[in-house]
Amino acid sequence: MFFFFNGNPYIAIIGDIRKSKKIENRNEIQKKLKQVLEEINHKYDKEIASNFIITLGDEFQGLLYSGINTMNIINEIERKMYPVKIRFGIGAGAITTDVNKEMSIGADGPGYYKARAAIDFLKDNEKKKQTNTADVRFEAEGDNHTITVMINTILSLLTAIKDSWSDRQREIIWDMLHHQDSQVDVAKRFSIKQPAVQKSLSKGKYYVYKDSMDIIGQALSEVRSNDV
Repeated sequence: MFFFFNGNPYIAIIGDIRKSKKIENRNEIQKKLKQVLEEINHKYDKEIASNFIITLGDEFQGLLYSGINTMNIINEIERKMYPVKIRFGIGAGAITTDVNKEMSIGADGPGYYKARAAIDFLKDNEKKKQTNTADVRFEAEGDNHTITVMINTILSLLTAIKDSWSDRQREIIWDMLHHQDSQVDVAKRFSIKQPAVQKSLSKGKYYVYKDSMDIIGQALSEVRSNDV
């Protein structure tokens, strides 16, 4: 897989809380989101060109030097904010303004245009009640149509898998993704038997899900800024 860009590509991420106006404790959710983003900024500091910050009451954004940990960051935000549901727009492209590490507001360029286009696409699909609605979408600057279609097809399948999880399957799968260790270790943390972990992983299509995440991660890792 190869991306084709003119200039110096970054990865821009825009996140948006779904159905935020219907959330009763919006103030508490915003406080939690702020804390989660601060944790992301600390953990992935070396890969972040502009820190993730809340830009509106229910929206946030950040800028990455490369795409290598894009899906890990999105997965971590999803996991820590659950049951609040978030849609993510990922944009790959140049940034034409100065990049401020502490403040992503004010940055502009094709990278952010593409992330915004991805978010708008997801919102429109939800309004139309499309059957293949995803919660993450990718758009790229340049002649990258084939790769973009492939990535978005996989992202739609990932959403379908996530939507099929029971609460228990989600807990076990997210624990497995977070700790990256054995089924025996997961079983110990949940005080259950290893076969119960295996059953949840199998029914939740964990290995297909993880392999698909890894494929997207490998594709996005090719997007790298020269400014690192």
